Amino acid sequence: MSLRTAQRASLVDQVIDQLKEQITSGSWQMNAKIPTETVLAEHLGVGRNTVREAVRALTHAGLLECRQGDGTYVRATSELSGAMARRLRAAEQLEILEVRRALEVEAARLAATRRTDEDVASIEAALAAREKAWSDGDPEAFVEADLAFHVAVVEATHNRVLIDLYVDFSAALRASIAAAGGSLEQNYIPHDAIVRAIAAGDATAAERAGHACMEHILIALTDSATLTS
Repeated sequence: MSLRTAQRASLVDQVIDQLKEQITSGSWQMNAKIPTETVLAEHLGVGRNTVREAVRALTHAGLLECRQGDGTYVRATSELSGAMARRLRAAEQLEILEVRRALEVEAARLAATRRTDEDVASIEAALAAREKAWSDGDPEAFVEADLAFHVAVVEATHNRVLIDLYVDFSAALRASIAAAGGSLEQNYIPHDAIVRAIAAGDATAAERAGHACMEHILIALTDSATLTS
């Protein structure tokens, strides 16, 4: 844990910045339990009240979650993903997937016009990992692999705003995908056409393939809702 001794005026703000750095750098992973107030205070060279106030601020921002009698856990990687997580918890699955469709379809189109050879290799590797997770029958691994595939596509757009937005959105999206239930897990949707179109530099085909994949998911969700209603 690489924490520095806090100095001078706004100790709370300094501690907040350092704790956020631990989260955004990946030193504290998503869903990981962070060190106790006592340990943090010792590393930072501040009082426990200062640490407590900083943790409270990050909890309010949605980055941390305090669990009574258990400890404090990383809940999001940024204020944006924290806000998204709170918003998605109150959203309908259809609403979430419609937003995801907008982001992923546009990402596929842009990636086809901007991808490098390295991007294509990353996307193909992510596709292989996605297919392996599916064949292994591991739903949790498949969710992670599916999101990793789409992150690879988004990164190939080389649009920093879109990349940051999607990474934050996908972090908040994990719980929503899991909450969608078995219907989505039982309907495998191949993504090969997206990869082929991006590799070929065909923006129209990439957009079409991305849209088709999301339509399959929306149909599966709608069918599931009809059966359970």
